[in-house]
Amino acid sequence: MVETFFKSLKVELIWRNRWETRRQAEGAIFQYINGSHNPRRRHSSLAGKSPLAFERKAA
Repeated sequence: MVETFFKSLKVELIWRNRWETRRQAEGAIFQYINGSHNPRRRHSSLAGKSPLAFERKAA
């Protein structure tokens, strides 16, 4: 799954764009990752809790 994510990141974002600065590239990658990650989806590794619910309980 991780390999698929990084392949998609490269194909959809990295190889299609050229940034003037490293900071611009980092910002675009950050937005891509936050846009594709669903923090409300339940995960079996978190005992059926979403990442947001798990973080709230841990805090």
